[in-house]
This record gives sequence, C-alpha cells and structure tokens, in this order.
Amino acid sequence: MDTFSLQRGHVPLLISLPHDGSFIPDDIAMRMRAAARDSPDTDWHVGRLYEPLAQALGASVLRPLASRYVIDLNRPADGHALYPGQRETGLVPTIGFDGEPLYLDTDPPDAAEIQRRIATWWQPYHDALAQELARLRARHGRVVLWEGHSIRSRVPMLFEGQLPDFNLGTAGGASCSETLQTRLQACLAAQDTFSHAVNGRFKGGYITRHHGHPEGGVDAVQLELAQLNYMNEASFAYDESRAPAVQAVIEEMLRICLG
Repeated sequence: MDTFSLQRGHVPLLISLPHDGSFIPDDIAMRMRAAARDSPDTDWHVGRLYEPLAQALGASVLRPLASRYVIDLNRPADGHALYPGQRETGLVPTIGFDGEPLYLDTDPPDAAEIQRRIATWWQPYHDALAQELARLRARHGRVVLWEGHSIRSRVPMLFEGQLPDFNLGTAGGASCSETLQTRLQACLAAQDTFSHAVNGRFKGGYITRHHGHPEGGVDAVQLELAQLNYMNEASFAYDESRAPAVQAVIEEMLRICLG
C-alpha cells in the first residue's frame, strides 16, 4: 500500500501537506472511540486548496494517506515536544484537540506499536520529502519548502479565543531568509480580507524546523489556516463560495516564494 503520494514539479517549490490524510487502518480504528474514527482533527481539504495552485505553478506536492491519529508526520520521531510547557498532541496522539481520549481505555498504542508506525508511515514520508528537496535543490540551487496546514478556528486546548485567519511560521525567523519572510509578511499585511499572525501560536512544526536551513539553500515556511474561511467547521464540508478568496492569497504567497 502506498502511504503517500508525490506529484513532482519543475520549479523550486515543494508543498508538503502532512496532515491532509484521514485514513485510519481497521486494526487501529477498532480500538478507538467512535468519535475519533472520523479523524476530526484532519487538516481538511488542504489538498483541494493547494493542488490546483501547484499544478498551475509547476510545484511539487507531497500528501500522506494516513490520519495524524495514526502518526503525526509533523512531530520528531523521538517524540520530543514542539512547544514545551504547552499542551499539545504528540507523535502518536492519544488525545484529540478537544482533550478527549482517542482510544478505548484498555488499548492505547505501546512502544513497539509506535515503532511499527514510524517505520510504516513516518519514515517513508520523510524519506520522500528529503529526496524531493534534494532533487529540486540540485536542479535549481535553492528550494522553498511550504508546509500547508489548517485547523479549526477555536481550539481551547491549544490557544485562547479565535485563531487569526492566516498564521505564518518560520521558527522565529530561523527557517527561511529574512527577505522571504519580509515579503510574505508584506503580502499578508497588504490585503484586508483576512487577519494574520507571524510566528504566533504556530511557529512551524518539526518539518519546518528540521529542513529549514536558508544558509544551505532550503527556505521552509509553514502556513496554518483557520478552517472557517474555506469550509464548514461543524460538517467538514468544503465551501465553494469562500475558498477562492483563500486560494488567491495563498497563490500570491507561493508566487513570492518563486520570485
């Protein structure tokens, strides 16, 4: 079974969508609480937002099959916390964003199962990501890694109040060049439709922090979208009328990455 899909492009831009998958294998789902089996914390429809843009621009796109409940591809394989001191879900989550358990009381994943999931799901995605970055960098000299994410606009376990619409993360400026961050910030500041934050609650996850080395030819940027701007957060339905405005801003930012 293929655990990810990779669409190879020809420009120096790789769009990684590590939480786009919602598949949960039967042997895992049967041990989960009913509410968890629908994978409600998926970054719903980010593939639908990004793929037409990637095709038009000639960018590469990497998407996983499995839900973040199987394994979180944006966490380090050693399980270290991304935001020490703050509550968060881990490499193999046992709670959802609502703070409720994912598994039936008697059957959480043990250490051996976690290692199997790393080998089956985590490692192949990261190998593909590293190889595609290397291919594009060898061809162009430099490459931008764009991490596309989304989340419900209100998640009390993770942040207070309502999340800004567009949340740009560059590991506090360490994962991309100052010039690129400045241009992306200016793009967000120039539009008056959506609110935004830079290196706020979401500063970039493991992938952004691990691969972003501007001095080595890889600029990495994470964009976390508030889902209410392009979908119904209650039903998970895509909103055809609202999504194009979100895509327009994303497209301008991606063009800046290529500029």
